[in-house]
Amino acid sequence: MGVHIEGHEFIGVIEEIGSDVNKFAVGDEVVSLFSPVCLKCWYCKQGLTNRCVEGVAFGTQKLDGGQAEFVRVPFADGTLHLVPPELDESLLIMMCDIFPTGYYGASRAVEGLLTQHQSPLTSFRDAHSTKVSLKGQNGHTNGSTNGLTNGQTNHHTNGDGPFDPLGSSVVVCLGCGPVGICAITTALSKGIKTVLAVDSVEDRLSEAAQVGAIPLNLSKHNILDEVMSRTQGRGADAVIEVVGNPAALKSAFELLRPCGILSSVGFHQDELPFTGLDCYLKNITMNFGRVPVGTVFKDALECLKENQGALKNYVTHELSLDEAATGFDLFEKRVARKVVLRV
Repeated sequence: MGVHIEGHEFIGVIEEIGSDVNKFAVGDEVVSLFSPVCLKCWYCKQGLTNRCVEGVAFGTQKLDGGQAEFVRVPFADGTLHLVPPELDESLLIMMCDIFPTGYYGASRAVEGLLTQHQSPLTSFRDAHSTKVSLKGQNGHTNGSTNGLTNGQTNHHTNGDGPFDPLGSSVVVCLGCGPVGICAITTALSKGIKTVLAVDSVEDRLSEAAQVGAIPLNLSKHNILDEVMSRTQGRGADAVIEVVGNPAALKSAFELLRPCGILSSVGFHQDELPFTGLDCYLKNITMNFGRVPVGTVFKDALECLKENQGALKNYVTHELSLDEAATGFDLFEKRVARKVVLRV
């Protein structure tokens, strides 16, 4: 294996530009996505920027990363974004990957729940139709990421008036590291009122509680019992899985109610720990994979701006580039949430 430069999350100042770059100039302060976005391939034109044919992650054998004095950014017009002045600089590094990934994981869960309560395939139509819209940034309704536009109809009621498919849902987030905290924050900001945050690290659970989730420690709680007791024995309406290992994915499947929503943004490399028959018998809806960060960047940024007060302690250590080894050690020991290296 050859030598390469690590780092898929970085912000900086443009020093030089190529002849094909049209959106930026030397001296611009920019934040980079974790993977190039060409804007020209079929996938990019559809908004499926997570499958861009040029989408090689920074910090890999194929593309050097940003933990250096300089970094070359291919397809800059699609890969870079100007630094927004309204966002605390210490949180800006989140927009490279962590926050959009958590945002996407939570948004897919929310989208699935709203679709289930709106679709004629999964919802009884009756005379008690009620209006449903997704709470967006700054308290405004927003139909850009949920499959419903303002004024669309939800045909479920609870017998006592309009039914709130998000406020009445129980959502579980498996993993409370940086991505998990971002997913929890997004879910709550979009109208989910009950998020059960599952982890085994007390510091992470404390952070989850601070942003509004109910913390559950794997070593102290029977997670399945906790979920069942809060759902009249049905199981979670949706599970957001950010860990990326078979045990977490198996737990996600087991915690879901029949016809539940599984949104997984964990980086999985093993076979699925359940069968096609398991999925058939439980009728679950699943979404896996990488965030289309080029597509969701704007909406995710607005969500982060709205919630930056709750995430102000996200970056726990700022070190010089020369101290990178210390930063890796802190993160490996789980005594740091996020380490920022400055040149």
